[in-house]
Amino acid sequence: MIGTGTLINIVAILAGGTLGSLMGHRLSEKSRSLTTDVLGLVTLLSAALSAAAILSADLEAAVGNTWPLFIVLGSLLIGGFVGNALMIEERIETMGERLKARFARNDSSFVEGFLVASLLFCIGPLAILGAFDDALGAGIDKLVLKSVLDFFASIAFAASFGWGVAVSALAVGLYQGVLTAAGFLLGQIWDTAQIDAMTSVGGLLLFGIALKLLNIKHIPIGNLLPALFLAPLAVSLVQLL
Repeated sequence: MIGTGTLINIVAILAGGTLGSLMGHRLSEKSRSLTTDVLGLVTLLSAALSAAAILSADLEAAVGNTWPLFIVLGSLLIGGFVGNALMIEERIETMGERLKARFARNDSSFVEGFLVASLLFCIGPLAILGAFDDALGAGIDKLVLKSVLDFFASIAFAASFGWGVAVSALAVGLYQGVLTAAGFLLGQIWDTAQIDAMTSVGGLLLFGIALKLLNIKHIPIGNLLPALFLAPLAVSLVQLL
């Protein structure tokens, strides 16, 4: 059934987030801080692997060897302007505040947990590729793998940030549900080169999340999300030149 992969992912995040929230108080502040640092380092690794898609042979064959960097740069700049205009980061934070008021009024880290977990679980290339595979009948193996990773990550995040991580399952379900519906209605939307461009941009956004987790730099990643969808369009535009 189409959408099964996303349902599994939602359950995995809810289970992991709940487990982490319930056991989090048993961990010392030092242990929770260390857990967040480890997640930041692992996110850096995931970011590097995704960003490396800029070197893909398919992308180079589609647009040449000089354009990929400009495609990624242009997508991030324009996407950032669009995101700032739409106030995406602020809207996500507002959603988190409303959910906090409903589910966890006394949890000061609820919004941060919701925001960080939502972005991390949504930005990864497995969310995009897995949702498309599910929609096109190519299997749910990518989303099952993502669910396993998200389960363990949500345990670790929730131990530090609390119930906001579990509630991020709502954002993940909405995001992947929209992608799955788009894939089902429109068929195979993008070719390999376009997906590689999107994956590379996603890798840089993951870098931004890692920097925040490691307390190095706060970057409004939410406002850069439009860049994910501008990257494939930029590839098409360059191909027309």
